[in-house]
Amino acid sequence: MAKFVEVVFWYILSLLPAIVLGECTCDSDDDERNKNEALKYKMAAFASILVASTIGVCIPVLGKAVPALSPERNFFFVIKAFAAGVILSTGFIHVLPDAFESLTSPCLKENPWGKFPFSGFVAMVAAMATLMVDAYATSYYNKKFIESGVMVQSGDGVVHANSHGHVHGSASMMANPESELLRYRVISQVLELGIIVHSVIIGIALGASQSPKTIKPLVAALTFHQFFEGMGLGGSIAQAKLKSRAIAIMALFFSLTTPIGIAIGLGITNDYDENSPTALIVEGIFNSASAGILIYMALVDFLAADFMHPRMQGNGKLQLGANISLLLGAGLMSLLAKWA
Repeated sequence: MAKFVEVVFWYILSLLPAIVLGECTCDSDDDERNKNEALKYKMAAFASILVASTIGVCIPVLGKAVPALSPERNFFFVIKAFAAGVILSTGFIHVLPDAFESLTSPCLKENPWGKFPFSGFVAMVAAMATLMVDAYATSYYNKKFIESGVMVQSGDGVVHANSHGHVHGSASMMANPESELLRYRVISQVLELGIIVHSVIIGIALGASQSPKTIKPLVAALTFHQFFEGMGLGGSIAQAKLKSRAIAIMALFFSLTTPIGIAIGLGITNDYDENSPTALIVEGIFNSASAGILIYMALVDFLAADFMHPRMQGNGKLQLGANISLLLGAGLMSLLAKWA
């Protein structure tokens, strides 16, 4: 899965020449351009986003050093609910509207872009594809453990699976801890894929812009944006219980994604045209896919799984805290839409 994330990342980069060379069908406003002043804000954005992303993704993964942040503690459910709210808001409020804006731009031809809601369609397909990856990965590892005769935890106690795949006991409640752990690892990597696709795009857009008026409000907004997204991803990584090296790689990859996008944007500033048809189509499709992944992950793998968890269902205070945390995360992230 990590290799798949890397392939997608480099695929996006391979499309940049097409974006740069795309013919402009809409005139851009040159009145607000100031390259030198814009560069100062870009440098500030580069530094602040890098620091915020690193801190955000590291907070939840410090469970080993800070017991209160451990996935085994009730407080982790509250943190994860906040992260789910952030991710859900990112998909619905930030990414999907950007995708609709790109794919319904007057700079694109009416046929086919004006005759079909491609943004919603791509988001739907991405959500279904994420479901399939999630389901098949979980099914594969469950079968693998059953066929190997691994001890399985059921709702009625411990049961055993023989080499022929037959389970003795209440199989309907089967939940293998090792299989669940592997599923969490799939979740964390798919989530990172959904986040970094959007992060690269917003980084390139910011780095290529020459308008200080556009960049200035984005510096603070994107800093908080990446901080909250980092918390969401960090919570997923913590639950996956990866090795220290894998955690470091995933955290570093997330932290560097937007700054790398800004650097790429700086490199293509003179040639990049955000209103070219190719740029709009590429941005719109990738943002749509990212939105579908994020919305699915937030609703299914975060909220549904945790809010229906026995520990949550049997603790009224924890339920209340998780609900408040969810609303707070979604609300704060939605508020940032005023600036970014």
